[in-house]
Amino acid sequence: MRPDATLKVKGEFAYASDLWMDGMLWGMTLRSPHPRARIISLNLAPALAMPGVFAVLTHEDVPGRKVYGLDHTWDQPVLAIGEVRHQGEPVALVAADHPEIARRALAAIEIEWEVLDPIIDPVAVVDDPEHLKVQERGGIARHQPVRVGDLEVGRALADVIVEEHYEVGIQDQAFLGPESGLVIPGEDGGLDFYVATQWMHNDLSQIGPCLGLPEEKIRMTLAGVGGAFGGREDLSMQIHAGMLAMYTGKPIKMMYNREESFFGHVHRHPARMWYEYGATRAGKLTYARVKIVLDGGAYTSATLNVTGNAASLAVGPYEIPHLEIDAYGVYTNNPPCGAMRGFGAVQACFAHESMMDRLAEALDMDPVRVRQVNAVSEGSALATGQVLHAPTPLREMLGQLRDMPLPDALDATDIRNLPGGASQTTHGEGVVRGVGYGVGIKNICFSEGFDDYSTARVRLEVIGGEPVALVHTAAAEVGQGLVTVEAQIARTELGVEQVTIHPADNGVGDAGSSSASRQTYMTGGAVKTACEAVRDRVLALAAAQGYPRAAGLVGGKVISHTGEVLAALVDVLDEGVVEETREYHHQPTTGMDPVTGQGNSHTQLAVCVHRAVVDVDTELGLVKVVALDAVQDVGRIMNRLSLEGQIHGGSVQGLGLAVMEEIQVTNGKVRNPSFTDYLIPTILDTPTQKLEILENADPRAPYGLRGAGEPPTLSSTPAIVSAIRHACRAAGGTGHLTRVPVRPEDIIQSC
Repeated sequence: MRPDATLKVKGEFAYASDLWMDGMLWGMTLRSPHPRARIISLNLAPALAMPGVFAVLTHEDVPGRKVYGLDHTWDQPVLAIGEVRHQGEPVALVAADHPEIARRALAAIEIEWEVLDPIIDPVAVVDDPEHLKVQERGGIARHQPVRVGDLEVGRALADVIVEEHYEVGIQDQAFLGPESGLVIPGEDGGLDFYVATQWMHNDLSQIGPCLGLPEEKIRMTLAGVGGAFGGREDLSMQIHAGMLAMYTGKPIKMMYNREESFFGHVHRHPARMWYEYGATRAGKLTYARVKIVLDGGAYTSATLNVTGNAASLAVGPYEIPHLEIDAYGVYTNNPPCGAMRGFGAVQACFAHESMMDRLAEALDMDPVRVRQVNAVSEGSALATGQVLHAPTPLREMLGQLRDMPLPDALDATDIRNLPGGASQTTHGEGVVRGVGYGVGIKNICFSEGFDDYSTARVRLEVIGGEPVALVHTAAAEVGQGLVTVEAQIARTELGVEQVTIHPADNGVGDAGSSSASRQTYMTGGAVKTACEAVRDRVLALAAAQGYPRAAGLVGGKVISHTGEVLAALVDVLDEGVVEETREYHHQPTTGMDPVTGQGNSHTQLAVCVHRAVVDVDTELGLVKVVALDAVQDVGRIMNRLSLEGQIHGGSVQGLGLAVMEEIQVTNGKVRNPSFTDYLIPTILDTPTQKLEILENADPRAPYGLRGAGEPPTLSSTPAIVSAIRHACRAAGGTGHLTRVPVRPEDIIQSC
C-alpha cells in the first residue's frame, strides 16, 4: 500500500495549504487586470497605512535579480517593471497579520494604467514577428523545422491528398491543491521553504539569484502536493514569499484561491495546425506537410522544449518518407503557457490522428488498417531520423485493441446511461453510437541533449533488531506513487522489509522534475544504483567476516549464488551503517538540427492506443463516453495498481480536453477562472476502461521499464473525437470536427 494512502483517504494528509506556524504573516499578490498595459504611477501609501500591514513591496524591493525563468531564460519579472504583459501578472506584494487585512491592503493600492492593445493572434506573430513583439527578444520563441526527403517527389507518388486545419484550446492542469507554501527566516540569514513543487533544485536555481542568497542559505522541503501535471514546474509564490519573509523577518504563508490559481500558473499551449498528407491507394503515406503554431503567452517558460516536442512528434508513430514540418512557439499577451502532461505531443497527436481518419475516409479504408499499414516498429526511423531501439509492436497493439469486446448496446430504459444523464435531456431519441481509435507516441525523460540525471542516497542499518533502509531523494511525489516505487526498489535490491522514505528536500542532490514520465525511470534508476552500491559493500563486509560466497541479500539474509542462507543481515551489519549516494544518468541525447530537425533527441518513446465508444445526442450535441479501452506497452510493470491508475487518469484527462476543458479567453482576458465555469470530468463522466498492458522491455532502461503516465493522455483525445465523428456520420452528417474541446454546437452542425 502507498505510504501516504491512509492519510489521504482519511483526509489527514498535510498539504502545502495546511501549513501553519505561530506568528506567521499572510502574503498576497496584487495582479494586473489588463493583458497589456504600462504602469504610469503606483501609490502604496494607503495600503501601508492600514493597521496589521507589515510590508508592501514592488519590483524595487527585489533584493537580487529582478527576472527569473525556466532553462535560464530569465525573462519573467518577479514583479512587473513598468509594464504588464498578461492578465494576472504580479505587480505588488502585501504581508499582513490576517488574510482579510491583506486583501483589503491589496485593494487600497492605487495604480494608474495606460492600457494598450494586446497582441493576441499567434499566427499573425509568425507572419510579422518583428512588429508584433510582446517582449524585446522578438515575437517567435522558437521555430523548429523538420525536413526529410523531397516533398515534390512525395506528392508525385500520392494517389490521394487530404488536408485540414486543426485547433486545440487552452487546457488547464486543474490540480486540486492550490499554489501554497510557508517560508521561515533562519537564524543564519537564510530561508526555509516548505512548498508544493515539481522540481526543487530548479526552483532553487531561480530563487537564490532573485533573493540575493547563496544556495546553501536556502533550505527547501517538499510540502504536500495536491496534483501538478506540469503546472508546478514554473515558480508561483516562492520568490514572493521569500521576499516578504526577508523584509519582515517573520514566517510568511501564501495560498492562492482558485481564481488566482488560474492566473498563478501556466497552462497547456493552445495550437493552430495545418496538415496535408498524401498516400497511395493502398494507404501508404508518401508525404506530409505540417505547420504548427503554439501560443506560449508573454514569457518563455517551457515553450522552447514544447515546440521541439511538437516538431519531432508532429506526424506520430508512422513511417513517412518525405516531410516538411514547421513548428513555431510564439509570444503573445494571452495567458502564459508551459508544461502540461503530454508537453507538445498532445496537440500534434490530435491533428495526426485526425488526419489518419481523414485518409481512411478518403480511401474508404478501415481506420485501424490504415494505421497498421504505416505504423513504425523496432528499427524504424521517426521524423527526426531517430531509430526506435526498443520493441514497438504498434501493429499488434492495434489489432489487439480492435479485437477487445465492445460494450453492450445502449440501454435507454435507464436515463443515466444517456447523454445528459439524470437531467433528462433525452430518452434515447436522436442518440447515435460511434467508435473511434487513436494512437499516441510520447517521449520519456528530458530530451535534446539535456544532461538529465537523478540522485539517491540510501542508508542501511539495524534499528530495533531488524535491518532498515532509508531512501533519500529530492524527487517530488505529486500523487503519481513514486514513494511506493522507491520503497519497492529498496526492498527488492536490499532484501529488507522495513524501508523509510526520507522527506524530499535539497539536502541531497538534484532529482530532476516530476514530469516527462521520468521519475520511475530516473529516480528509480538512482535508487536502484545506490542500493546496488550499498549491497556490494554489505557483501564485502560479509566476505570479510568469513562468508566469501556471499552473493545476494534476500529476506533479511545474506545468501550465496545457489540461494543458501549464509548469515543474518543484522549480524553482518551489527551496529554499523552502510550509506551510499549515487547519480543515475540516462543514455545521452542530441539536439535537433536547427535546419533539418534531425537528431537522436529523445531518451525513450512510449506508445498507447485507445478505442473510444460514445453515445451522441445528435439533436442537442451532448456526448457520453461509454468506453475508453486501451493497450499500452510499459516495458515492465513496477506496481500494477499505481500503473493502472496512471493510465486511467491520463485517459480521463484526455477525455476532458476532448469534450469539456477549455480556458475561455477574449482579447487576452480569461473569462472562466473557476471550477464552476472551467469544466473538468467527474466520476459521472468517467467511462469503463479496459486495459491490456504489455511488457516489452527497453534494454536501456532500469528494469526495462517505460514511462507510462503521459502516453494515454495523448491517444484518448483523438479516439473520442473520432468516435463522435463516426456517430455524426452515422446520423447522416459530415462529422467535420477539427477543434477540441468539441462543443455541443460543433456536433449539431456536423450531424
